[in-house]
Amino acid sequence: MASSQIIVPLDVSTEIDAIALIDLLPEVTFWKVGLELFVSTGANILKTLKSRQKRIFLDLKLHDIPNTVAGASRAAARYGVDLLTIHSTCGKEALTLAHAAIQQGASEAGVPPTKLIAITVLTSLSARQLAFELKIPLELPDYALQMALMAQEAGLDGAVCSPQEVGQLKDSCGKDFLLVCPGVRPSWADAGDQKRSMTPKQAIASGANYLVIGRPITAAKDPETAWQRICDELGDV
Repeated sequence: MASSQIIVPLDVSTEIDAIALIDLLPEVTFWKVGLELFVSTGANILKTLKSRQKRIFLDLKLHDIPNTVAGASRAAARYGVDLLTIHSTCGKEALTLAHAAIQQGASEAGVPPTKLIAITVLTSLSARQLAFELKIPLELPDYALQMALMAQEAGLDGAVCSPQEVGQLKDSCGKDFLLVCPGVRPSWADAGDQKRSMTPKQAIASGANYLVIGRPITAAKDPETAWQRICDELGDV
């Protein structure tokens, strides 16, 4: 089970590089396609992953007016991806419309509905940045919780949060509300630009459903060994 809970980002700019990484890590079953790769390749990379029976996290972080995010969600749902992200800060109306549009798009395409998950607070942001740069008066954990609760009220399937907030969100939103955690770093890996990180084992133990782990695997000297090392560390959670 542990390996299926790890989502590895295809943080490359070309389809050739993406396929090379997929070939290098054949045991990875769940891949993240973000803005850079999707803008570069369009739906081609999604078709490639589907042809290899891989699960797909389409991390587009939609953020716009309600009608626009609804239209984008409807279009994305037709790809039959497993997860799609939208910013909670779009507001409840936009979240509600996007969720309904996902169901419509999936029905039109004859595919299972994509699970729509809300970005609460980007894991690259610190509490200081939230307060002084974005002028948010709430403490960071409280703000992340409010964003998750609003998403849940709008019908969304889950949220993206840092591992440091996952315990509180799981307690408040319930076991069926999916929590996806980037900002996960093994103790032996560099933290990079993640401000609110935790080890994979700690994040799963706190209640995370999925972990997004990129550079500790993809930038390692031996990605296969790094992948296996993380899976082994999660084996007894």
